[in-house]
Amino acid sequence: MLIYIHGFNSSPASSKAEAIQHELERRGRGGEFLAPALPHSPAAAAALLVPLVRAHRDVCLIGSSLGGFYATWLAETHGVRAVLLNPAVRPYDLLAGEIGRQKNFHTGEEYDFTALHIEELRALEVDSITPARYLLLVATGDEVLDYRHAVGKYRGARQIVIEGSDHGLSDFAQYLDTVLAFGGT
Repeated sequence: MLIYIHGFNSSPASSKAEAIQHELERRGRGGEFLAPALPHSPAAAAALLVPLVRAHRDVCLIGSSLGGFYATWLAETHGVRAVLLNPAVRPYDLLAGEIGRQKNFHTGEEYDFTALHIEELRALEVDSITPARYLLLVATGDEVLDYRHAVGKYRGARQIVIEGSDHGLSDFAQYLDTVLAFGGT
């Protein structure tokens, strides 16, 4: 089972999630993919994700941006594998400047992002990682996150550093087979 974990103000309708779903359907394996819509609260998102991970014997997470942070926490607390796509390394620092009214890119839903959400993110931090659990894809052209932070945090993991590209990994299709192979599909 592959579980896609979307990023901040994103949704299961992200282009990467849709590309994975379409490819798995093409292979006759569409039933092996989940892409839940996450609540805005990190604690609520974690509470939604934990039973999904526990419900499947062989699971691989695919986390994008903030979803990569969640995937890291889940991988380390549940001993599963994770593909990280331009993951947020310290989202509680990055998003501290985003406290206030937010709008989801896909759904248009508005909500308040608060200091409590920042503390909920801090509670999900893991001090160290098990490198063998991860495949890291980062883009040097990421306009949101400094890819070098992820390269450092996931030292020892399999890493693909993409020259150029962007935060959304607009060239994700080129790496889809590698992602799915790591995920066991």
